[in-house]
Amino acid sequence: MSSGNSLKSFAVALLLTLSSVAHCSAAAGNGEGNSAVLSASSAESRPEGKLPPPAEAEPNAPPATPLSPLLTELQQLKDSVEGQSERIDKQGREIESERAALRDELNRIAQLEAKMSAPRNEAAASTALVAEASPFSAYDSSPGVSVGSIEPAQTVQTQSPPAQGSVDRRLGELEQRLKKLGPLSFSGDFRFREDAFYGGPSNRSLDQNLQNYRLRFNIDVQLSDDLAGGFTLASGNINDPTSTNQTLTGFYARKPIALDRAFIAYHAGYFKPLSLVAGKFTYPWYNTEMTWDKDLNPEGFGQTLNFDLKSTPVLKRVAFIGFELPFAQIAGVSLQNKSLMQSAVYGGQFQTQWRLTGWANFTAYSGFYNFHNADPMALALSIASAKNPATPLIGLLPLAGGGGAVQNSMTTTTATSVVNVNGTLVPTGVSKITDAQFASKFGLFDNIARFDFTTPSERWPVAIIGDYVQNTEACANAGNILAAPANTATTVYAQSANFACNSHQRRGYWLEAEVGRILRKHDLQFGYTRMFIEREAVLSNLNYNQIYQGSNVTEHRISAFYTVRSNVILDFIGLFGRPLNFGSSAAPINTLDRLQFDINYVF
Repeated sequence: MSSGNSLKSFAVALLLTLSSVAHCSAAAGNGEGNSAVLSASSAESRPEGKLPPPAEAEPNAPPATPLSPLLTELQQLKDSVEGQSERIDKQGREIESERAALRDELNRIAQLEAKMSAPRNEAAASTALVAEASPFSAYDSSPGVSVGSIEPAQTVQTQSPPAQGSVDRRLGELEQRLKKLGPLSFSGDFRFREDAFYGGPSNRSLDQNLQNYRLRFNIDVQLSDDLAGGFTLASGNINDPTSTNQTLTGFYARKPIALDRAFIAYHAGYFKPLSLVAGKFTYPWYNTEMTWDKDLNPEGFGQTLNFDLKSTPVLKRVAFIGFELPFAQIAGVSLQNKSLMQSAVYGGQFQTQWRLTGWANFTAYSGFYNFHNADPMALALSIASAKNPATPLIGLLPLAGGGGAVQNSMTTTTATSVVNVNGTLVPTGVSKITDAQFASKFGLFDNIARFDFTTPSERWPVAIIGDYVQNTEACANAGNILAAPANTATTVYAQSANFACNSHQRRGYWLEAEVGRILRKHDLQFGYTRMFIEREAVLSNLNYNQIYQGSNVTEHRISAFYTVRSNVILDFIGLFGRPLNFGSSAAPINTLDRLQFDINYVF
């Protein structure tokens, strides 16, 4: 625009000068030079771009000389220059508009790159007030990664509780949504593990060296502002709900990939604290691996009421979570009642978050898990441990899981086929498990406290987590164990109990500390966990499946993680445990040392 104005001013000045020269020439021819000079002086005092009005004819003066062709040409030049100036101004405005649009696009690209290169949740969120999150962030495919060995608080809410991590699934927060197709988001992870065992029983029956991998692929979809869903495909034994590891065995046969999650979540736009989820989903409550393994995804329904208290000085969040999680359905065996019976977990959790200081936060979680009619799980576990598994009741599969054989007290009924040989019943060698029941019911009262601290270096946050669980119904099912059926001419029944039930062995303790993070290149994280779980404290096939056994166990865990690059992480995990030795005069079993070396790649 400045170049256009300069051209315009130059043209006007040139026009006035040449006009003055032309008038002077005409006046000199008529003897009126002085009048022409005055006329030119008058013209210079007028605004640019305007020619002086013609002078009035004086009496007896000779007729004025008409404008020369030069003035006409100059007028045309002036009009052309003004037109060119306007075009230049217009082009300048268009260029500025294009530059503004380009700047907007560059800013948008930078924002997208930032989203792809940075994890969705900073570890600092677990040590300071949590940031605003998507209503469906809790139910997407990415498990949490941060200090602490607790899975993300899977509540659909406008503001998430402190981030949680886990030894097996803490890498999920690094799963970057690099590929999007409309409302669809894709992510996943792959892990290869070297798993070495040393020690344990004196006969060295647990010494081994395994190689396994884990592969997960997630698709999440935002259906609308208040509706989302997704599913996950994962590797692993389909009868083991607590692990997605696939061991390199099976004579190079193809390995299974199964549905690990499939859910739909609703976040009420008219009432923002309310969130609902249904299907097979990540935990809608906060827990440690003492009670629930992080690779387990429950099925059923979850409800969350979350209230952010931004205006209060200390208490920052209150939440109520409820869940109904069916896990088995079998047919009745009574002649009078053959209706289908359902087993399910019913429970809830109350959560509060507190800002103690600018560098310290405290979060408390109190929950109750009621396992209604857990005996079908005992039967499925017994069938899985039999040499020739068979399913006598509808809807049951051999159930694997837990660090080893089930440790809860359990009574098993076995039917053995016999033949009558000269009046003597001789076993045929064919037997099957017809029933199994836990000596305990399971009503778990679980209380978790978590402290998060920031330090002068954002790379070194500190988290301390404590968990205490008590089974309020230990040995409460012992009086409901059915007697073995009467023998027949072809079948003999027998009952056996794996362990005597002691109602005092009902408690579990978990203490964990972690320092550091694994969010960016060259980040480090170190952790230590102490576990002490009595026999009837938890259902021992649903909790942390990497320890020596699910209950009646004492265990130490150390861990170290190193971020090679934003999506490649190396880690070492050491597990050192043995069974508890309550009430036994025998010497304790030697500690089993389990060393795990992992390389993780997320995409």
